[in-house]
Amino acid sequence: MNDFLLTIVSFPTVIFTIVLGIAVLYWICAAFGLLEVEILDVNVPDLDGQLHAHAEHSFAETFAGILLRLGLNGVPVTIIITFIALIGWFISYYLSYFEWLMFGYGWLRFLIGIPVFLFSLYLAVLITAQLIKPLRKLFAKTEQFVEKKILGQTAIVRSSKVDSHSGEANFDDGGAGLIIKVRAIGDQQFIRGERVVLLEYRAGQHVYNVISEAEFLGKPSE
Repeated sequence: MNDFLLTIVSFPTVIFTIVLGIAVLYWICAAFGLLEVEILDVNVPDLDGQLHAHAEHSFAETFAGILLRLGLNGVPVTIIITFIALIGWFISYYLSYFEWLMFGYGWLRFLIGIPVFLFSLYLAVLITAQLIKPLRKLFAKTEQFVEKKILGQTAIVRSSKVDSHSGEANFDDGGAGLIIKVRAIGDQQFIRGERVVLLEYRAGQHVYNVISEAEFLGKPSE
């Protein structure tokens, strides 16, 4: 156990340990509706040529281009980061463990740890790109279903609040349910548990504008 703990808190595995710990904490918060599942998402263009359409790009566009070239597109960025952190952690751990058996924990191990980290990250990216391939169709079908089938229907706010900048809601699709990103119109705000109606789909941001169910039905506000 001591060797295990020493390895996961030593360079280079400690980098993956920290990122993986943050990812686990994030998913716990997302499960309770405290954070959005797609909080880090950027819009990745479908065609590679679109990356060169403009001479200058924002950081988000540049990041999206990098993801596209690495084959890390089509699923939420949070899932991609979690996969890379988990896979990179396993690879780095075993490489570091054998490295420790050969070189101990001296300064030489730190120098060797740099290529070990880069190699682990490289392999993690390649493996993640393959693992998410079947997930792309799943997310694409889900998005198409959401876009075409649920306008005008009711969802339940799952995040702590919904305003014009952030928010999520649960939609009952008759199965396991869907978590969708929603935004209030103007200065309106909704809290967890409120019923809202999906009024308009904003394709560019992959979010729905919502209003309260009472407003949609024309009921006077209390």
